[in-house]
Amino acid sequence: MVGAAAVAAAKAVDYSTVGTIEFLVDEDKNFYFLEMNTRIQVEHPITEMVTGVDLLRQQILMAGNHKLKMKQSDIQMRGHSIECRITAEDPRNFAPSPGQIRLFHAPMGLGVRLESVACSDYFVSPYYDSLLSKLIVWDEDRDFAIRKMREALREFVIQGVKTIAPLHLQILDDPNFLRGSYTTKFLEDFRFQPS
Repeated sequence: MVGAAAVAAAKAVDYSTVGTIEFLVDEDKNFYFLEMNTRIQVEHPITEMVTGVDLLRQQILMAGNHKLKMKQSDIQMRGHSIECRITAEDPRNFAPSPGQIRLFHAPMGLGVRLESVACSDYFVSPYYDSLLSKLIVWDEDRDFAIRKMREALREFVIQGVKTIAPLHLQILDDPNFLRGSYTTKFLEDFRFQPS
């Protein structure tokens, strides 16, 4: 139903390239239109990991007047993917953490993907978006993907600025998150415990 509503919305405005239509879902599984983004979203690697479709490539081909060579029925969802945005912020209060990155060690492995502007000696400016990296993992199911993300976050080393990575690790251990029982208010109730 959500997919059909998204397709209907795109058709209603004659939209024919890559984009995202977002909905909110209430506790009774009713869904409500939130917004349409007529661009690639920062979360697009999740879709790429579970479908095997390079969305950026498809967008560029379509912009060059190439016909899309796939149908919706050709796209198969497989496995589970999780993305953690690694920002230069204090995990206790989300205050920006600008400065020089002294050491940057990226996680690696099968099903681990990192998109990043950062590296050792990179300067994190106080004037722009604090996003340093997007860490994405894929595995056969949600439990395995959570385990893989935990390991990737533990392997990820960024020294010189504070990052939100420790908060992600604690969220991955939260019983509500593990049960899949959370809402948009999750962070209002979640309490980060500095180690």
